[in-house]
Amino acid sequence: MLTAMSVAATATATSPAVGSFYIRRSTRVLQLRMDVRSSAISVSPILTKLQKDCATSLAVLRHVADSMSADMRAGLAVDGGSDLKMILSYVDSLPTGNEKGLFYALDLGGTNFRVLRVQLGGKDERVITTEFEQVFIPQELMFATSEELFDFIASVLANFAQKEGGKFHLTPGRKREIGFTFSFPVKQTSIDSGILIKWTKGFAVSGTAGKDVVACLNEAMNRKGLDMRVSALVNDAVGTLAGARYWDDDVMVAVILGTGTNACYVERMDAIPKLQGEFSPSKSTIVNLEWGAFSKRLPLTVFDRDMDAASINPGEQIFEKTISGMYLGEIARRALLKMAEEGALFGESVPQKLAMPFVLRTPDLSAMQQDNTDDLQTVGSTLYDVVGVESNLNSRKIVLQVCDTIVKRAGRLAGAGIVGILQKIEEDSKGAIFGKRTVVAMDGGLYERYPQYRRYLKEAVAELLGPETSHNIVIEHSKDGSGIGAALLAATNSKYDHNY
Repeated sequence: MLTAMSVAATATATSPAVGSFYIRRSTRVLQLRMDVRSSAISVSPILTKLQKDCATSLAVLRHVADSMSADMRAGLAVDGGSDLKMILSYVDSLPTGNEKGLFYALDLGGTNFRVLRVQLGGKDERVITTEFEQVFIPQELMFATSEELFDFIASVLANFAQKEGGKFHLTPGRKREIGFTFSFPVKQTSIDSGILIKWTKGFAVSGTAGKDVVACLNEAMNRKGLDMRVSALVNDAVGTLAGARYWDDDVMVAVILGTGTNACYVERMDAIPKLQGEFSPSKSTIVNLEWGAFSKRLPLTVFDRDMDAASINPGEQIFEKTISGMYLGEIARRALLKMAEEGALFGESVPQKLAMPFVLRTPDLSAMQQDNTDDLQTVGSTLYDVVGVESNLNSRKIVLQVCDTIVKRAGRLAGAGIVGILQKIEEDSKGAIFGKRTVVAMDGGLYERYPQYRRYLKEAVAELLGPETSHNIVIEHSKDGSGIGAALLAATNSKYDHNY
């Protein structure tokens, strides 16, 4: 998973190359206005087909939810049984609110990482105080050696630990313990160990693949003379679930919707055949779906297929490419480019910047969809700043329809995925979900900062479950839950006796 995206629209300087569109502008204004006025007619077939291909009727959503449940079951039966990896997190003990003491968290999931400390005071005081720092990883370290990257992280952690004071105090005789949120592909082997499968998100660090990332961090801390140990390795979805569960015992599912996406949930161990009877005393564990890989029964367009074919992982992560923040802007760009080329959406010439992959980002779509002005001024300025195009009211309205079509499909499919998870749990334990209050903890910039996306997701859940059942399902934003969640899991998996 990537770090949560920002949803402020970026003002990109207009490229000189776009100037060709405005040659002899003063002599062509009337012609351009006539061209744009007719754009609604000429792009209509393209827009109609896009809306048809993106349609998420109740029947489509039901097929997606049912397929998600079936794939979960197949992935739990045997490794490789479905698109969903259904990875065991080894988190068998969830926070209860009784945890006490000082714990740290390290959250590495992209070009920024966070260090955090929290003083826990048990049921009465809960979180006494917390502090964190966010640090940018220099680009050269993304291509450095494993030792160089982890030494940098350990140095930041050591400097942060030196500033500990005030209400923070370590129980005598104990080492500081850390929860390590590591949001890259890992084959987890225990609660405090995991083998890196590969780096993603632009990282190409040498000497780490095939190694235990916890051992890499522990060795770096030793080199820096830092007396700490990692007691829990988690991804951001698992951290979010743990952080939300600390405050609310009804949390059963966590979903990340940011630049990337993932989901996890609490599962009964006897419902996991591939465990082969190896149960912990708690008899439940968190399962990480890696649901971005889901691909069945999804309504796809030619723009999705072309984007996928041009990606670094064609044929993979289809659900992620349909619902997450990394891709929604690019799908819209491809649709708008076709409208500009074949329907003269922006006049007779095609803006050159519109042909640049990923130039239009999901934050731009969100900014345009929040425009309440009569002449859609924000839409016009975003189009001009980002893709170098002048537009009139008709073309701006069409652009908004494209944005809404793609975001509506994304939000509704994410909602169907959530219902698929809830259905699976309910099928195994009647009344465990639909008969009582159940909370789905949400985190990620896309969910947090795109109001239309949130609304479409919740509407899909309500449609699929019906008014009576959906009334019990609470979809709740858990901002930055993964950081404090990792610290809480360090507490619940502490090597020291729990005196609480």
